[in-house]
Amino acid sequence: MHPQIQQEEPGDCPLCGMDLIPLVTGNSNDPAVLTMTEAAVAMARVRTIVVGVTPTFSLSSSGPPQEAAQLKGPGERTMNAGADAGAKEIGKAGLTLTGRLSPDERTAAVEVSEFAGRVERLFVSFAGEQVRAGQRIATVYSPDLVVAQEELLQAKRFADVNPDLVAASRAKLSNLKVSDEQIVKLEETEEVISDFPIYADQSGTILVTKAEVGEYVKAGGALYTYTNLSNLWALFDAYEQDLARINVGDKVSFTVPSRPGETYNARVTFIDPVIDPKTRTAAVRAEVRNRGGRLKPEMFIEGTIYTSPATRGVENTGEAAGSESFLVPRGAVLWTGERSVAYVELPDTPVPSYEFREITVGERVGDSYRITAGLAAGDRVVVNGAFQIDASAQLNNKASMMNRDVLIRGREAGEVTTLTIPDYRQDTPEAFRKQLGEVVEAYLPLKDRMVATETADAASLNPLREALAKVNMSLVKGEAHVYWMQQLEAVEAHAAALSKAAEIEAQREQFGFLSQALINALTAFGVDGTYYVQHCPMAFDNAGANWLSNEEQIRNPYYGNQMLTCGSVTDEL
Repeated sequence: MHPQIQQEEPGDCPLCGMDLIPLVTGNSNDPAVLTMTEAAVAMARVRTIVVGVTPTFSLSSSGPPQEAAQLKGPGERTMNAGADAGAKEIGKAGLTLTGRLSPDERTAAVEVSEFAGRVERLFVSFAGEQVRAGQRIATVYSPDLVVAQEELLQAKRFADVNPDLVAASRAKLSNLKVSDEQIVKLEETEEVISDFPIYADQSGTILVTKAEVGEYVKAGGALYTYTNLSNLWALFDAYEQDLARINVGDKVSFTVPSRPGETYNARVTFIDPVIDPKTRTAAVRAEVRNRGGRLKPEMFIEGTIYTSPATRGVENTGEAAGSESFLVPRGAVLWTGERSVAYVELPDTPVPSYEFREITVGERVGDSYRITAGLAAGDRVVVNGAFQIDASAQLNNKASMMNRDVLIRGREAGEVTTLTIPDYRQDTPEAFRKQLGEVVEAYLPLKDRMVATETADAASLNPLREALAKVNMSLVKGEAHVYWMQQLEAVEAHAAALSKAAEIEAQREQFGFLSQALINALTAFGVDGTYYVQHCPMAFDNAGANWLSNEEQIRNPYYGNQMLTCGSVTDEL
């Protein structure tokens, strides 16, 4: 019932009193390795791929190469490179994005009335109607035009006396956008046009009607807005981490739900230089011919942008020249922060065995992620069922997302490393270590109060706070400085919470968090003096907890006299 309880000889479980049973043959003593039965693997539907191998491709009738390799089941135990991982360094890598179609804003236009007047008739009365250049779209009664026409006819009668008046009348009509043909016709027929026609300047599709029959419009007032839908924009939403891999000129293929089986090809013509603060995306634009009007603005689209290998080089991954990286499907990555987790199947084991690995995740490539650290060529990575493996590892007190502080015994004899704590000891000044030692000395009386089951008040925490304030954080630089700031913040926060708690159990919980942050700091930087990291596996409902002591003898601060000697020394600092 409590697999975390293990000992070298037969006996009873200290938690439930049941008899301990022998471990299953082949079970690993390495906290980073979880063994499973074939039946458990099948129930978890575990699937794996091999990274760093050359994939197999098949050529399709159109578009970029498509990978032929597929994942196999757990019973076969031999896996090919997973879907989309084949894009690595061969052909072009596809980046899947979603978006919508939009009218080409460069063709948008507004049809206006060049003169003030009353709208007598609209020949185009609804949005979506097609118009052609030169088509009559409205008639307007304009008193100004009627007066201007009558002035020209009157001036014609006195042309012999004052020819300049005729020229001025003609110029007035021209300024009101009356064509020369209409002026000639007026002079020939001497019939004033009362309902003056307005013609479309260009062909397109009406988007909005701005005027109604009987409405009075001013000179320059809008009648319609329209655009040409023979060309459309395909606008894709690209997240910040994807933008570095997209360039103008990259090929785009996309589909629309209303035209199943049809693929449209285009090229990236523009990348929005501004990020939308609400969606954290930038628009990536491609232009597509809309033959036959089959595509409609605002249609939802899903497409793939094929970025060239040159855009995915070292400068985008942040890796040093010559470093090796691999693509793995998204299902292989368990997210825990900057450094995430993957599980690797170990070869040549009598039963399925999976090793916990911390990995560094780079940019997204289609449905995969680039892994820049933590994996090696030939590793067989779990891409389906990783969460189930991690849950089993947690139940068995193995390294997992929620239990990353266990010690991992390496492949080399005697090598022991801590998963999440960096090592800055080589560059840490001796003065900084001495100050950390003073912090531990101020911590030890607090530990003794927990052992004695005595609650701590604010005054009893003052020595610890004073020692923390004396630590000169400027002695450590760069990432080491940031790491110390993180641990300092944790110690101070949990010390404050501890002083506010009234019950000893609540104080012990905060003491556990405080102790772990201090252990992290001492492990990372070293300390002036010798101290022991001690561990109680039963603390906090068997979750386990650590504390620091200046002597090897166990005095448990989480149970006091109830289980004073429960625990073990796990490290010496």
